[in-house]
Amino acid sequence: MKQMLINKVVQEMLPFLNNAQLKQLQAAMEHSLTLYDVIETANAKNDEKLDFVSLFLSAKRVEGCSEKSLRYYENTILTMLKKVNKEVCQIETEDLRMYLTEYQQSKNSSKVTIDNIRRILSSFFSWLEDEDYIIKSPVRRIHKVKTAANIKETYSDESLELMRDSCIEPRDLAMIDLLASTGMRVGEMVLLNREDINFNERECIVFGKGDKERIVYFDARTKIHLLNYLDSRTDNAPALFVSLRAPHKRLKIGGVELRLREIGKNLNIPKVHPHKFRRTLATMAIDKGMPIEQLQKLLGHKRIDTTLQYAMVKQSNVKIAHRKYIG
Repeated sequence: MKQMLINKVVQEMLPFLNNAQLKQLQAAMEHSLTLYDVIETANAKNDEKLDFVSLFLSAKRVEGCSEKSLRYYENTILTMLKKVNKEVCQIETEDLRMYLTEYQQSKNSSKVTIDNIRRILSSFFSWLEDEDYIIKSPVRRIHKVKTAANIKETYSDESLELMRDSCIEPRDLAMIDLLASTGMRVGEMVLLNREDINFNERECIVFGKGDKERIVYFDARTKIHLLNYLDSRTDNAPALFVSLRAPHKRLKIGGVELRLREIGKNLNIPKVHPHKFRRTLATMAIDKGMPIEQLQKLLGHKRIDTTLQYAMVKQSNVKIAHRKYIG
């Protein structure tokens, strides 16, 4: 309790003293309180944790985070606070290390999941530090969790052609071509309307994460199949992709995923998923020499590290490059 009082006083003086003065203040208080007992006479407010979390989420919302990301942040932080059962300002590094360890053991979570939790907690406590609510983030000494670099699968040219050839409905063919040629996210695709497509320029504007706009481009084959699909429709719905049966509602992410799984199952192609088209395009672009900065813009990534995770250079081309430049 004595240390909690010292920390509270030091935190309140953060805006007024430099680091050297804060250390002197802390040392003086520790010396002065040596002969005294400190007793807590009032309980901390029960909603203090929620206040800090709400303030943090408001700051992230202003930065442009999507509501989906904000819900993930909120659930992750509140779950930790409930388990640790301490005031936000009193949480220490060992509390978080113990929490992450117990979480991984109880949930049998992957290293990727644990590092995602660590990253969110780091963002939360770093914000508290920046706003002078705490002296130093307790996550600073918890390093990034090392994970194995898994090589994620992409579609082969043969698999893509088999999927195209198996499409009976013009909608499914147009859908596959649009995903394959633009690399857009499935969540971006289902939000598209007919009027969003610029057939003359073979491009369209999509709304990515954080409601950020960007232009994506499609090839001539996709243009032809999109036009064929739209010509075959008898409804007046504004959505680009709709259900096959009346009342022809806008197709949702789950509907796209289900349709692609059915196509893959019929062709014995494993793990057919819309995100795999995005990864395939990224890999193909890097393999053919597209500059990583341009690919980053095409995919709508905020950080180039994310783009590099999508791009898997083929080993055969590494061998050719080695012979060309070194051997």
